[in-house]
Amino acid sequence: MDASQHGQVTRSAADVYDEFFVPALFASWAAPVALAAEITAGHHVLDVACGTGVLAREAAARVRPGGTVIGLDRNPGMLAVACRTAPAIEWREGLAEALPFADERFDAVVSQFGLMFFEDRVTALAEMWRVLRPGGRLAVAVWDALERTPGYAAMTALLQQMFGDTVADALHAPYVLGDPATLAALARQAGIPAEITTRSNVARFPSVEAWVHTDVKGWTLADLIDDRQYQALQQAAPEALERFVQPDGSVAFEAPAHILTAVKA
Repeated sequence: MDASQHGQVTRSAADVYDEFFVPALFASWAAPVALAAEITAGHHVLDVACGTGVLAREAAARVRPGGTVIGLDRNPGMLAVACRTAPAIEWREGLAEALPFADERFDAVVSQFGLMFFEDRVTALAEMWRVLRPGGRLAVAVWDALERTPGYAAMTALLQQMFGDTVADALHAPYVLGDPATLAALARQAGIPAEITTRSNVARFPSVEAWVHTDVKGWTLADLIDDRQYQALQQAAPEALERFVQPDGSVAFEAPAHILTAVKA
Protein backbone atom coordinates (compact mmCIF):
# COMPACT_ATOMS: atom_id res chain seq x y z
CA MET A 1 0.00 0.00 0.00
CA ASP A 2 1.13 3.57 -0.66
CA ALA A 3 0.43 6.49 1.69
CA SER A 4 -2.98 7.18 0.17
CA GLN A 5 -4.06 3.56 0.61
CA HIS A 6 -3.09 3.30 4.26
CA GLY A 7 -4.30 6.76 5.20
CA GLN A 8 -1.06 8.36 6.31
CA VAL A 9 -1.01 12.16 6.44
CA THR A 10 1.52 14.85 7.23
CA ARG A 11 1.56 16.69 10.54
CA SER A 12 0.03 19.81 9.00
CA ALA A 13 -2.68 17.68 7.38
CA ALA A 14 -3.41 16.14 10.80
CA ASP A 15 -4.32 19.60 12.12
CA VAL A 16 -6.76 20.16 9.23
CA TYR A 17 -8.10 16.63 9.72
CA ASP A 18 -8.84 17.33 13.38
CA GLU A 19 -10.37 20.75 12.76
CA PHE A 20 -12.61 19.78 9.83
CA PHE A 21 -12.86 16.01 9.26
CA VAL A 22 -13.50 15.11 12.89
CA PRO A 23 -16.61 17.27 13.35
CA ALA A 24 -17.84 16.59 9.81
CA LEU A 25 -17.47 12.80 9.73
CA PHE A 26 -16.03 11.16 12.83
CA ALA A 27 -17.27 12.80 16.02
CA SER A 28 -20.83 11.55 15.63
CA TRP A 29 -19.61 7.94 15.44
CA ALA A 30 -17.64 7.97 18.70
CA ALA A 31 -20.64 7.41 20.97
CA PRO A 32 -22.18 4.60 18.87
CA VAL A 33 -18.87 2.73 18.73
CA ALA A 34 -18.30 3.19 22.48
CA LEU A 35 -21.83 1.94 23.12
CA ALA A 36 -21.26 -1.06 20.87
CA ALA A 37 -18.22 -1.92 22.99
CA GLU A 38 -20.27 -1.36 26.18
CA ILE A 39 -17.51 0.80 27.66
CA THR A 40 -18.26 1.75 31.24
CA ALA A 41 -16.64 2.98 34.47
CA GLY A 42 -13.50 1.10 35.48
CA HIS A 43 -12.81 -0.38 32.06
CA HIS A 44 -9.37 -0.48 30.49
CA VAL A 45 -9.79 0.40 26.81
CA LEU A 46 -7.57 0.35 23.73
CA ASP A 47 -8.39 2.51 20.70
CA VAL A 48 -6.53 1.15 17.66
CA ALA A 49 -5.78 3.60 14.83
CA CYS A 50 -6.94 6.38 17.13
CA GLY A 51 -6.09 9.23 14.77
CA THR A 52 -6.43 12.53 16.59
CA GLY A 53 -8.33 10.81 19.37
CA VAL A 54 -12.06 11.51 19.09
CA LEU A 55 -13.07 7.94 20.02
CA ALA A 56 -10.42 7.68 22.75
CA ARG A 57 -11.75 10.88 24.30
CA GLU A 58 -15.29 9.48 24.24
CA ALA A 59 -14.03 6.30 25.91
CA ALA A 60 -12.11 8.29 28.53
CA ALA A 61 -15.29 10.09 29.54
CA ARG A 62 -17.02 6.74 30.02
CA VAL A 63 -14.36 4.85 32.02
CA ARG A 64 -14.19 7.32 34.89
CA PRO A 65 -13.69 6.59 37.70
CA GLY A 66 -11.02 3.93 37.81
CA GLY A 67 -10.58 3.14 34.13
CA THR A 68 -7.87 3.89 31.59
CA VAL A 69 -7.68 4.51 27.86
CA ILE A 70 -4.74 4.05 25.51
CA GLY A 71 -4.84 5.43 21.98
CA LEU A 72 -2.50 3.80 19.44
CA ASP A 73 -1.71 5.02 15.93
CA ARG A 74 1.10 4.63 13.44
CA ASN A 75 1.03 8.31 12.45
CA PRO A 76 3.06 10.67 14.66
CA GLY A 77 1.30 13.72 13.21
CA MET A 78 -2.07 12.42 14.33
CA LEU A 79 -0.69 11.53 17.77
CA ALA A 80 0.81 14.99 18.23
CA VAL A 81 -2.63 16.54 17.75
CA ALA A 82 -4.22 13.92 20.03
CA CYS A 83 -1.70 14.56 22.80
CA ARG A 84 -2.16 18.31 22.55
CA THR A 85 -5.93 17.94 22.75
CA ALA A 86 -6.09 15.36 25.57
CA PRO A 87 -2.75 15.09 27.38
CA ALA A 88 -4.23 12.98 30.19
CA ILE A 89 -4.80 10.04 27.83
CA GLU A 90 -1.88 7.73 27.07
CA TRP A 91 -0.96 7.92 23.38
CA ARG A 92 1.28 5.27 21.81
CA GLU A 93 2.86 5.01 18.37
CA GLY A 94 2.60 1.52 16.93
CA LEU A 95 1.14 -0.84 14.35
CA ALA A 96 -2.22 -2.55 14.60
CA GLU A 97 -0.63 -5.70 13.21
CA ALA A 98 1.79 -5.92 16.16
CA LEU A 99 0.11 -4.42 19.22
CA PRO A 100 2.68 -3.77 21.96
CA PHE A 101 0.50 -5.16 24.76
CA ALA A 102 0.18 -8.38 26.71
CA ASP A 103 -2.54 -10.94 26.06
CA GLU A 104 -5.94 -10.20 27.63
CA ARG A 105 -4.93 -6.70 28.74
CA PHE A 106 -8.12 -4.76 27.91
CA ASP A 107 -11.82 -4.85 28.79
CA ALA A 108 -12.72 -3.28 25.43
CA VAL A 109 -10.88 -2.78 22.16
CA VAL A 110 -12.27 -0.30 19.64
CA SER A 111 -11.24 0.98 16.23
CA GLN A 112 -13.03 3.61 14.20
CA PHE A 113 -12.44 3.87 10.44
CA GLY A 114 -8.92 2.47 10.51
CA LEU A 115 -9.26 -1.18 9.46
CA MET A 116 -9.55 -0.27 5.76
CA PHE A 117 -6.01 1.12 5.83
CA PHE A 118 -4.20 -1.70 7.65
CA GLU A 119 -1.65 -3.54 5.54
CA ASP A 120 -2.70 -6.91 7.03
CA ARG A 121 -6.32 -6.62 8.17
CA VAL A 122 -6.68 -10.20 9.40
CA THR A 123 -3.56 -9.96 11.56
CA ALA A 124 -4.73 -6.61 12.94
CA LEU A 125 -8.10 -8.07 13.93
CA ALA A 126 -6.40 -11.10 15.47
CA GLU A 127 -4.16 -8.77 17.48
CA MET A 128 -7.14 -6.82 18.80
CA TRP A 129 -8.74 -10.12 19.79
CA ARG A 130 -5.52 -11.30 21.47
CA VAL A 131 -5.27 -8.30 23.80
CA LEU A 132 -8.96 -8.47 24.75
CA ARG A 133 -9.76 -10.24 28.03
CA PRO A 134 -12.40 -12.99 28.23
CA GLY A 135 -15.78 -11.32 28.48
CA GLY A 136 -14.45 -8.19 26.82
CA ARG A 137 -15.98 -6.58 23.74
CA LEU A 138 -14.53 -5.64 20.38
CA ALA A 139 -16.13 -2.88 18.26
CA VAL A 140 -14.72 -1.90 14.86
CA ALA A 141 -16.35 0.62 12.50
CA VAL A 142 -15.77 0.83 8.74
CA TRP A 143 -17.48 2.92 6.08
CA ASP A 144 -20.26 1.45 3.97
CA ALA A 145 -19.73 1.23 0.21
CA LEU A 146 -18.89 4.34 -1.80
CA GLU A 147 -22.06 4.01 -3.90
CA ARG A 148 -24.11 4.32 -0.70
CA THR A 149 -22.23 7.49 0.30
CA PRO A 150 -23.49 9.88 -2.39
CA GLY A 151 -21.40 12.89 -1.48
CA TYR A 152 -18.12 11.03 -1.75
CA ALA A 153 -19.26 9.11 -4.80
CA ALA A 154 -19.75 12.50 -6.49
CA MET A 155 -16.47 13.92 -5.13
CA THR A 156 -14.58 10.84 -6.35
CA ALA A 157 -16.18 11.14 -9.80
CA LEU A 158 -15.14 14.80 -9.95
CA LEU A 159 -11.55 13.95 -8.98
CA GLN A 160 -11.51 11.18 -11.59
CA GLN A 161 -12.74 13.55 -14.28
CA MET A 162 -10.25 16.30 -13.40
CA PHE A 163 -7.12 14.42 -12.30
CA GLY A 164 -7.38 10.73 -13.17
CA ASP A 165 -7.15 7.41 -11.38
CA THR A 166 -4.34 8.02 -8.90
CA VAL A 167 -6.06 10.96 -7.24
CA ALA A 168 -9.53 9.40 -7.38
CA ASP A 169 -8.23 6.16 -5.84
CA ALA A 170 -7.23 8.05 -2.68
CA LEU A 171 -10.94 8.60 -2.00
CA HIS A 172 -11.86 5.05 -2.96
CA ALA A 173 -9.58 3.67 -0.24
CA PRO A 174 -11.80 4.41 2.80
CA TYR A 175 -14.68 2.41 1.26
CA VAL A 176 -12.97 -0.86 0.36
CA LEU A 177 -14.69 -2.76 3.21
CA GLY A 178 -18.16 -1.50 2.36
CA ASP A 179 -19.44 -5.01 1.60
CA PRO A 180 -20.51 -6.62 4.92
CA ALA A 181 -19.66 -10.07 3.53
CA THR A 182 -16.06 -8.98 3.02
CA LEU A 183 -15.89 -7.65 6.56
CA ALA A 184 -17.42 -10.83 7.98
CA ALA A 185 -14.90 -12.94 6.07
CA LEU A 186 -12.00 -10.99 7.61
CA ALA A 187 -13.41 -11.60 11.08
CA ARG A 188 -13.75 -15.33 10.40
CA GLN A 189 -10.18 -15.54 9.18
CA ALA A 190 -9.07 -13.84 12.41
CA GLY A 191 -11.05 -16.33 14.49
CA ILE A 192 -13.57 -13.76 15.70
CA PRO A 193 -17.28 -14.66 16.07
CA ALA A 194 -18.48 -11.27 14.92
CA GLU A 195 -21.82 -9.65 14.30
CA ILE A 196 -22.14 -6.76 11.84
CA THR A 197 -24.73 -4.00 11.97
CA THR A 198 -25.16 -1.08 9.60
CA ARG A 199 -26.03 2.38 10.86
CA SER A 200 -27.04 5.53 9.02
CA ASN A 201 -25.44 8.88 9.68
CA VAL A 202 -25.00 12.21 7.94
CA ALA A 203 -21.76 13.93 6.98
CA ARG A 204 -21.87 17.70 7.41
CA PHE A 205 -19.47 20.39 6.20
CA PRO A 206 -19.89 24.17 6.59
CA SER A 207 -19.73 24.72 2.82
CA VAL A 208 -18.55 23.16 -0.44
CA GLU A 209 -15.36 25.21 -0.14
CA ALA A 210 -14.73 23.80 3.35
CA TRP A 211 -15.47 20.28 2.12
CA VAL A 212 -12.91 20.56 -0.69
CA HIS A 213 -10.39 22.16 1.65
CA THR A 214 -10.83 19.32 4.13
CA ASP A 215 -10.51 16.55 1.54
CA VAL A 216 -7.37 18.01 0.00
CA LYS A 217 -5.55 19.65 2.88
CA GLY A 218 -6.56 17.19 5.61
CA TRP A 219 -6.03 13.92 3.79
CA THR A 220 -3.52 12.12 1.60
CA LEU A 221 -4.70 14.22 -1.34
CA ALA A 222 -2.43 16.94 0.06
CA ASP A 223 0.48 15.02 -1.51
CA LEU A 224 -1.31 14.36 -4.81
CA ILE A 225 -2.86 17.74 -5.74
CA ASP A 226 -0.74 20.84 -6.25
CA ASP A 227 -1.86 24.42 -5.62
CA ARG A 228 -2.96 25.01 -9.22
CA GLN A 229 -5.06 21.84 -9.22
CA TYR A 230 -6.50 22.72 -5.84
CA GLN A 231 -7.73 26.07 -7.13
CA ALA A 232 -9.21 24.40 -10.21
CA LEU A 233 -11.05 21.91 -7.98
CA GLN A 234 -12.42 24.71 -5.82
CA GLN A 235 -13.76 26.42 -8.94
CA ALA A 236 -15.41 23.27 -10.33
CA ALA A 237 -16.81 21.87 -7.08
CA PRO A 238 -19.75 24.23 -6.39
CA GLU A 239 -21.55 23.23 -9.59
CA ALA A 240 -20.56 19.54 -9.50
CA LEU A 241 -21.59 19.12 -5.84
CA GLU A 242 -24.53 21.52 -5.81
CA ARG A 243 -27.11 18.85 -4.97
CA PHE A 244 -25.62 18.37 -1.49
CA VAL A 245 -25.83 22.05 -0.54
CA GLN A 246 -28.49 22.96 2.03
CA PRO A 247 -30.49 26.21 2.11
CA ASP A 248 -28.04 27.73 4.61
CA GLY A 249 -25.04 26.94 2.36
CA SER A 250 -23.81 23.98 4.39
CA VAL A 251 -23.28 20.51 2.94
CA ALA A 252 -25.00 17.31 4.09
CA PHE A 253 -25.18 13.78 2.70
CA GLU A 254 -25.71 10.23 3.92
CA ALA A 255 -22.56 8.52 5.23
CA PRO A 256 -23.49 5.08 6.61
CA ALA A 257 -21.08 2.65 8.27
CA HIS A 258 -20.83 -0.93 9.47
CA ILE A 259 -19.95 -1.76 13.09
CA LEU A 260 -18.40 -5.17 13.74
CA THR A 261 -18.86 -6.38 17.31
CA ALA A 262 -17.81 -9.51 19.17
CA VAL A 263 -17.59 -10.77 22.75
CA LYS A 264 -14.59 -12.88 23.69
CA ALA A 265 -15.50 -16.16 25.41
